[in-house]
Amino acid sequence: MLDVKIVPHQIRPGVGLMPASEGRRTWLPQQSRFCPVLEDGSQMGFLVYPPLEEDETYQVRYEPDGSYRFTFSKDRNPVLTLQRKFSAGGGGGVTTELVSFDESAGLDRRAVMSVMDTMLTNMGAPVGGVGLRGAYDFITPPGWDTVFTGVLNDLGRPQVPVLTVQVQTDWFRHPTEFRHVLQPGEAVSANGFAPVGQVFFVPRQEIGVELASDENQATFRRELDEYWERKPNHTEHTRYGGSYDHQYRTEARPHADADPQIEVEPPSNDPAAT
Repeated sequence: MLDVKIVPHQIRPGVGLMPASEGRRTWLPQQSRFCPVLEDGSQMGFLVYPPLEEDETYQVRYEPDGSYRFTFSKDRNPVLTLQRKFSAGGGGGVTTELVSFDESAGLDRRAVMSVMDTMLTNMGAPVGGVGLRGAYDFITPPGWDTVFTGVLNDLGRPQVPVLTVQVQTDWFRHPTEFRHVLQPGEAVSANGFAPVGQVFFVPRQEIGVELASDENQATFRRELDEYWERKPNHTEHTRYGGSYDHQYRTEARPHADADPQIEVEPPSNDPAAT
């Protein structure tokens, strides 16, 4: 088992859900629940959540004038709005203005100006970019990297592009962030019970690619044909008129038994259970 350590957010330690592995996706059709290779792809690594309580939300909007407007809410009621502006010409000057603040929310007024920096990072890099912070950071074993990306197989609309980065987290202490790139007028939001991104871990090693031999190619095609010939024997029908098969899960089990590092979810004969 790969031993990855997690470190709580420096400013809001313990706030936010723990990273979790999950193969289901809200916007995918129910039929995808019967596609094990899709679910295995979705649950690769861990979903990462923002440093928010479950009743907290925020939205950051990239304005046409190049500024960022950040709104933080609690129980669906706006608590504060901040406007961050960058100097013209790329000189590096930044100003943050408090647009509105509800003092009845109980938030320390002295801490108001730091709320945006607790949730966001790397604003304006690249133009329109903003990094959404995660509630936990990662330390990988020697020789392993962390890949930070958007939530895999998420079909929710609209989607804001997310940059994918690979960091050597075995030695570099990288605060978890997911870099979105907004167009003028676009916004991205987060709440305490939905992930803002996904991480998975890869060994840092070179991979060579070479053309398979004629024998390898022939074996590949033969085993593929044999797999599809067996497929009808594993087909099940749902109570709603659909069909699926558990062949991949069933045939993966002997390979998992031979390699204890591989975990395989047992097939379910009850579609309702999946």
